[in-house]
Amino acid sequence: MTTTNAATAPAVVSGTTDIPKSSSSSTMSSSTGSTLAGNFQTFLTLLTTQLQNQNPLDPLDTNQFTQQLVQFAGVEQQLKTNDSLAQLVTLQQTTQATQALGFVGKTALVDGSTATMKNSSATWHLNVPTDSTVDITVANASGQTVFTGKYTAAAGTDIPFTWNGMGNDGTQWPDGKYTISATGKDVANNNIGIAAQVQGVVSSVDLTQSPPLLTIDGASYTLSQVKSIIATSSN
Repeated sequence: MTTTNAATAPAVVSGTTDIPKSSSSSTMSSSTGSTLAGNFQTFLTLLTTQLQNQNPLDPLDTNQFTQQLVQFAGVEQQLKTNDSLAQLVTLQQTTQATQALGFVGKTALVDGSTATMKNSSATWHLNVPTDSTVDITVANASGQTVFTGKYTAAAGTDIPFTWNGMGNDGTQWPDGKYTISATGKDVANNNIGIAAQVQGVVSSVDLTQSPPLLTIDGASYTLSQVKSIIATSSN
């Protein structure tokens, strides 16, 4: 954008003549860093120029000119507000990226139903809203049901359920990804929803996404899906 000194602003022919959009308000605040709302000299220059070039047959209306000054100040303030909001968004994105990088190498608990079984052990964490009888189904990566079970669970959050990879028919299933499905009934035999969470080591962070994505056991999660950090993984 081309900058123009306030003293060379186009003259206003009369009190009713519109101020040019491209050379009065936006250009007078760039070269010196001054603003229409905060620089009294800018207002004074505009006022003097308009008074010098007003139509003698149609003198400047004071109230109208005052309104022009208020409009100038309002527009400039809105522009500054927009700039401030943009800076806040950038700052928030930077903060999220910094937080995400701090999770690398740590074990996080996130919303999800698919866990990785290693050494014949897979663990999920269940949120049970009330004392319930819980039916659990575990399926492999192909969607085949490999285990079912019924359990009594007290109300609570972050209740761990660990499966040893043994199917109902005695088959020892190999390590890999398995998905849990849990439903429950309370003491009045009403259906209740049971949410599942999984834990895993944060292996990497994708900062090209907004918000950043954490990679846990090959799956991507946002920071908002992280419920807690359990422990720092050992090297």
